[in-house]
Amino acid sequence: MTTLPPPPGSVEPVEAFADPLVSVPRRWVASVTLAGLGLWAGFFGPIQVLLAQQAQVVSPDHKEFVFGVVTGVGSAVSVVANPLFGALSDRTTSRFGRRVPWVLVGALLGALALVLLATAQSILAMVLAWSLAQASLNAMFAALTATVPDLVPVRERGVVGGWVAVSQTLGIVGGVGIATATGGIAAGYYATAAAVVVLAVPYVLGSRDVALPRALRPDFSWPVFLRSFWISPARHPDFAWAWLTRFLVNLGNSLGTLLLYFYLQDAVDYPDPELGVLVLTVVYAVFIVASTVVFGLWSDRLQRRKIFVVVSGAVTGLGALILAVLPTWPGALAGAVVFGIGYGVYLSVDFALCTEVLPAAEARAKDLGVINIAVALPQVFAPFVGSFLVAYAGGYVTLYAVACAVCLLGSVFVRNIHGVR
Repeated sequence: MTTLPPPPGSVEPVEAFADPLVSVPRRWVASVTLAGLGLWAGFFGPIQVLLAQQAQVVSPDHKEFVFGVVTGVGSAVSVVANPLFGALSDRTTSRFGRRVPWVLVGALLGALALVLLATAQSILAMVLAWSLAQASLNAMFAALTATVPDLVPVRERGVVGGWVAVSQTLGIVGGVGIATATGGIAAGYYATAAAVVVLAVPYVLGSRDVALPRALRPDFSWPVFLRSFWISPARHPDFAWAWLTRFLVNLGNSLGTLLLYFYLQDAVDYPDPELGVLVLTVVYAVFIVASTVVFGLWSDRLQRRKIFVVVSGAVTGLGALILAVLPTWPGALAGAVVFGIGYGVYLSVDFALCTEVLPAAEARAKDLGVINIAVALPQVFAPFVGSFLVAYAGGYVTLYAVACAVCLLGSVFVRNIHGVR
């Protein structure tokens, strides 16, 4: 990782760009985890429950089309918003720091967008409100993610990455729980909006964010700014391989989990596929939470990342393979357990690995935003790829065999990263 030289005439290191050496307190880790929990609830309460229910109210005869349009446009916004707001965060010179203003504004605007969604009564209104929610929450996401390489020493990023992964998993489950338990679409949006804001408060009040002096902010130029989003694989091969492996493993995971409802209905012949998906999701989440922090801590103690990422990608692929060869309810449960263990280890340790291959300390949030595209794009591609494989290329056996192969390929490519042990 590179750092900027000190300004002319200065003998002090630039603190905002320095590699952190001092351990962060547990209360800071807890505050980041809570903020992440609210953030992911804000994403997935609508995606998993509320938007589908709302689409059915707005257009009962075309609910699938409406849901697809709203979520598709939102996904496209997220692909652009995360690196864009990350880059703006890197340039922010607020006296409160570079990250905390974007976490605060992102949470407030994200909550406002969710409130607007509660009143949306047309497709256009849903698209506009959800696009605002995606842009705002991705601004919060980009800034919050960058706080880890900003403040956490390399030797501790595995365990902190584990807690970041826990916040993601519990946030998804919590978001679905809030949306389901509140008893109405509008009430679900209001409760989710409140969770986003309230859970961000501890981080905002105790962010430990480091301010960027105005004298160190580079002059702005649109051509330079736009070119900065292209990170040359030739100049930064470790970053490129990390991006590709993250894309492949997340694509394999998305293919493995996306069509579970229809898999249970058509391949397993499970009598209540809706309940089955809930049970498998809970099992999957439990084993993600159980594995993330433990293996993240183990990775920190050994100061090794690659072997954990290689093994976790292979284990995730094994989970998909179990679903392919054992289309039964016990097989589905076993697949969920293995999937959860593998992906949980992957989430924590791969995040730590990615923070160690960032090209420049002065652009951490932007570069992590580019990395996060590798998480967002599979969610765009997986529905089309998965549906095609099931309908035209051999059904669920082919789907889960491809998911297994993609995960294995991602784990193999990790070996091409040479700057991280």
